Amino acid sequence: MFPKIRSFHILFLLSVWALFTALIVLLCFLNRWEIALLCFFCWLYLFYILYKAYRKNMDKVIFMFDAIDNADYAFKYATENCSTDDKLVNESLNRITQILFKAREEAQQREKYYELIINSVNTGIVVIDEKGNIFQTNHEALRLLGLGVLTHVSQLVKVSESVHKLFQIIHPGEKHQISFQNERGTISLSVRASGVKLKGKAMRILALNDINNEMDEKELDSWIRLTRVLTHEIMNSVTPITSLSDTLLSKEGNVDLEIRRGLEVISSTGKGLIDFVENYRKFTHIPSPQPTLFYVKTFVEKMKQLAEYQFAAPNIQIEINIQPVDLIVFADENLITRVLLNLLKNAMQAIGKEQLNGIITVKAFCNDEDAVFIEVSNNGPLIPFEEAEHIFVPFFTTKENGSGIGLSISRQIMRLSGGTLTLRTDMSRHLTIFTLMFP
Repeated sequence: MFPKIRSFHILFLLSVWALFTALIVLLCFLNRWEIALLCFFCWLYLFYILYKAYRKNMDKVIFMFDAIDNADYAFKYATENCSTDDKLVNESLNRITQILFKAREEAQQREKYYELIINSVNTGIVVIDEKGNIFQTNHEALRLLGLGVLTHVSQLVKVSESVHKLFQIIHPGEKHQISFQNERGTISLSVRASGVKLKGKAMRILALNDINNEMDEKELDSWIRLTRVLTHEIMNSVTPITSLSDTLLSKEGNVDLEIRRGLEVISSTGKGLIDFVENYRKFTHIPSPQPTLFYVKTFVEKMKQLAEYQFAAPNIQIEINIQPVDLIVFADENLITRVLLNLLKNAMQAIGKEQLNGIITVKAFCNDEDAVFIEVSNNGPLIPFEEAEHIFVPFFTTKENGSGIGLSISRQIMRLSGGTLTLRTDMSRHLTIFTLMFP
């Protein structure tokens, strides 16, 4: 049985071992080989004892690092019912383990913190190594590319061959623009590359920005500011005129008939202009969304009934296709009601009362990222390209009595809801399709 030894024993044994070493050398020098051989065996025995003591603690250290390599920080060396020296060694090793565990935990927390920041920005981030492996992506990049998971650039082939090629050849410091088609329509991206070395490997960081979305938001903000200024100035100018004409008309006494008629025209025109301006104020004063969860199928069926009641058209059939049937969406139901009713009304007006077999289809589904899409399509006359470009511009209308703000308000509601409203034309099926997307 190997004897238990303490630290002072080891010091003593080291001294004796050193003494035996010197004695063996001296005996060999004096040609006392028999005694030298005996001392050599004693020297080997002492070396064996010291080596076993060394290996005992080394095995503990090796086991500790093996456990850390396997992310096992739960183990602890016993600090009770053991010698003072073993207790001291075990406590030291336990402390080292806890320090390393704390450092690892802090590193993981920092990584989650940085990942949260990256996922909070409106710019897509893709980090690629020299072999095309995707080291990191954020939610915005996956949304822009229309993917649920991205682990290698080869997966981009199913997005677009041009996108796949660009991600392979773009170099740090370069900036490119690229467009491709997906279920959301035409996506135009600005791609900027920068380089960095990570763990000795050369990495490329690609920053993706949706050009169309940025342009739409800036344009919409400009229209909102312009509308607020115009409505404010018009109201300030017209309201006093209307008020004054009403006051003069209410005066008792004989008023010249021609003057009265003129005042009545001023008053009615002013009130009509005020109503007109109030209508446009709706575009800039949409209430903040109060989102809740609701079933899409129940919601769409209710919208169908309302549309058929308000805009009765016997020649038009509204079809519903919801997959899955229990599909739910997180949005402000009251605001989305305004959007969907407006789209259904526009679809009915586009088909008209003369076209036979008019069909409006409301289709809802979700993609791999759990984004919900509601498509409203109709088989009426297709929207000309030159009109489709301006269809979401405030005050643009092709209708004789249209206000030109219905689609603008609808897009603004979707924007405030964190989603999008887009238009695309399916030439092969002769369909006009408006798509609501809820991320």
